[in-house]
Amino acid sequence: MDQASLYHPRYLEEECHLRTVAYYSKQWNGFQMPFHTHRAAEIMYVISGECTVEFAEDRVHLGKGDFILIDALVAHRLFVEESTVCRMLNVEFVLGPRQGAFPSFRQLAEENEVLRAMLGRVRPYLVLSDTTDVYHTLKSLVLELSDRSRGGFMVQLLLSQLLLRVARLAAEAEEHQANPGDLYVKKVIAYLHHHYDCDLRVKELAEAVNLHPSYLHRIFRLHTGSSIVEYLTALRIEKAKMLLAQTDIPVIEIPGYIGMNSRQYFSAVFKKQTGLTPLQYRLGIEAWQRDE
Repeated sequence: MDQASLYHPRYLEEECHLRTVAYYSKQWNGFQMPFHTHRAAEIMYVISGECTVEFAEDRVHLGKGDFILIDALVAHRLFVEESTVCRMLNVEFVLGPRQGAFPSFRQLAEENEVLRAMLGRVRPYLVLSDTTDVYHTLKSLVLELSDRSRGGFMVQLLLSQLLLRVARLAAEAEEHQANPGDLYVKKVIAYLHHHYDCDLRVKELAEAVNLHPSYLHRIFRLHTGSSIVEYLTALRIEKAKMLLAQTDIPVIEIPGYIGMNSRQYFSAVFKKQTGLTPLQYRLGIEAWQRDE
């Protein structure tokens, strides 16, 4: 194995740091890149549109939210159809001598099981679908690299976060192959916990995980014992209880903080689940705190 490879075992033994050597945010309007190699690993992320990444004996189609991690010295080329527009983020990185106090790549791998697992499976490229975490980290990294006035610590932090998020998605993808329904449900639950304060629709959730709404309904109930709406409602009430107990936000404003725009509906659901009105719940908490 060439020492430029991201998977070379020496990087888990020596004190090295990740370092970016190239990056871009670009829109391709039909494009054919010649086959090439470089001594850097590369992440290509599709923001919108679609493209194909070709290898000597294989080709991979990428759509919105897909990305590919290509190891160093793997011959490849990017191909975008003539009538297609593809927006992409790209970063190329290598491992070099450690500089500064930021944890080394070896230390990151020692502390993170999923990163160690990913590095233990040598592969020329890895194709994954994002849940927005990779996109936001990669976008922040490219913006940081574009600002030459900033130091290198934040670049190190974001690049390390990026690899850790990729490793986590790789682990989830392997879990998905063994139990696909469980992974989809976990993704939906994570989405609900991040967006419970928004006006959510099952169709939107299904699109977020690329499933048909009726199928998502079925596997969600199978894995959780409740419907998506029931789960979301219970989550919102738990958030409301926290706000009532720990903040001074007026009761009439609480529904807006948890994604319930109707005060009457919120009060009715809250009382059904707790046996108390929101005001009674807050007064009860205040009385309990005074008595302590």
